[in-house]
Amino acid sequence: MIKILKRLSGFEWLLIGISIIFIASGVWLDLELPGYMAEITRLVQTPGSSLTLVWRAGFFMLLCALGSVATAVVVGLLASRVAASFSMRLRASLFDKVLSFSMQEVNGFSTASLITRSTNDVNQIRMLIGMGLQVVVRAPLLAVWAITKIAGKSTQWTSATAVTVLMLIVVATIIMTVAVPRFRRIQILTDNLNRVTRENLTGLRVVRAYNAEGFAEAKFASANKELTDTNLFVSRIMAVIGPAMSLMMGGLTLAIYWLGASLINAAGMMDKLPLFSDMVVFSSYAMQVVMAFMMMTMLFIILPRASVSAKRVNEVLGTETTILDGAVSEPATSLRGHVEFRNVSFKYPGADEYVLKDINFTAEPGQTVAFIGSTGSGKSTLINLIARFHDATEGEILVDGISVKDYTLKALRDKLGYVPQKAVLFSGTVRSNIAFGDSGHGSISEDEIKTAAKVAQADEFVERMEGGYDGNIAQGGANVSGGQKQRLAIARAVARRPEIFIFDDSFSALDYRTDRKLREALRQTGYDSTKLMVAQRIGTIRDADRIIVLEQGRVVGADTHHNLLKTCEVYREIASSQMSKEELAHG
Repeated sequence: MIKILKRLSGFEWLLIGISIIFIASGVWLDLELPGYMAEITRLVQTPGSSLTLVWRAGFFMLLCALGSVATAVVVGLLASRVAASFSMRLRASLFDKVLSFSMQEVNGFSTASLITRSTNDVNQIRMLIGMGLQVVVRAPLLAVWAITKIAGKSTQWTSATAVTVLMLIVVATIIMTVAVPRFRRIQILTDNLNRVTRENLTGLRVVRAYNAEGFAEAKFASANKELTDTNLFVSRIMAVIGPAMSLMMGGLTLAIYWLGASLINAAGMMDKLPLFSDMVVFSSYAMQVVMAFMMMTMLFIILPRASVSAKRVNEVLGTETTILDGAVSEPATSLRGHVEFRNVSFKYPGADEYVLKDINFTAEPGQTVAFIGSTGSGKSTLINLIARFHDATEGEILVDGISVKDYTLKALRDKLGYVPQKAVLFSGTVRSNIAFGDSGHGSISEDEIKTAAKVAQADEFVERMEGGYDGNIAQGGANVSGGQKQRLAIARAVARRPEIFIFDDSFSALDYRTDRKLREALRQTGYDSTKLMVAQRIGTIRDADRIIVLEQGRVVGADTHHNLLKTCEVYREIASSQMSKEELAHG
């Protein structure tokens, strides 16, 4: 928890300092009240006392009460300001950190867990700061100050107060011992509920298509019930605290007055009034002591859950990213779009088997280099290494003659127009999706957006949409078809005018006619960009300058379509499954 609090800014520490001053003032005012109460009691009980003195004491007592309320309001506002601003910066830090993660770090936490840590866990820390700021200072100050006020008043009354505080500590310790492990469990179960919910909503079409609503509901109900039961268990334990505290406070008041009655009854006539006055004062101060320990008990109940949340947040913020920036932002080279793999091998962290082994090839500027192979042969992994979504385990990847590890991530990715295997669209408009992100050469103009849509064969359906380029795109592109999503994703890459296009099986959702027209339009863009293309269809890649055939992570062929049909058995098998004998015979 201390580690997370070190992230408080200087201004927030200033607000905390001001709050402490107001808290101390409020405690002083609260502890002045019993003194005025005792004076009023003495004046009322003393024959011949002036009513003016009673009103005067009552006036000062009212001022103390109003002053205490005012300080409490100010402290509440300052604490809320600190908690809100800190939690906002903490969420921003988490988001920025996650954006810097490679796929390895993201997979290490899971998306559902990262969402929970950025929302629920940060909220627990916010609650602790908002409430704890008042309790951490106020409770010890109130307890110590009140104890000094009642010290030496009466051994019997002090003993009764001490026994009550001891019982309070024992009850709180028992409750915390039982509840704290459950707090940790609640955060884990919240992660699980988010995961199940996200999974079912993402796969809603599949759930409905397979009539699996009952299975999905049962899976959600199980996660929901487990979280609910754990929350109920903790809530029932917490519910014991209120009645237990009330019982102890009531019991202490009764004990003080019962002991006071005995003391007053046994005292002489001259000592009865001072004893009665002391009893009233002691009772008020004793309640303050008990209230202070109650506040500390509530803090100890909030603190464990917030500590668990702080630990989970620190795990994310403290994770070292494996993909680090290089130093090159403006390469001093005349090459543009040159890609070279030198003895590149790759395996996932913790894995024994290599996904790619000893890959060597060169893509010259302006060339189209395609990759084909059976499922799991490492095609997508290979091109993801260029954008440094992962780093090569062995060997070196060069872009424009410079190792990708030497580039800053921004400089490297500014060179790329990346289209993933699964098209990703963001909530917004067609325009905002095509012009998404930093293009690397300034803002993307309206003409460039329309040109990109035309190249990607998306202009026809976009212009038919309500609003055209301002037409609405739902989250994930739920209101457009798979082929339309794919074309908009390609248009996004084209709009960047990159040095290197990376198409990760990006034409699979397109029909053959659109596929052919799109590839022809790409050749005519005039950008002279290098195109690296993963594909499953021979028809998509047969015109490539070079086709690299992968089998179990190794290159087993690298040539043109015509030559590979003659020299590469693996390529011939793939081609024979997609082409007629006549087409194979004519290459």
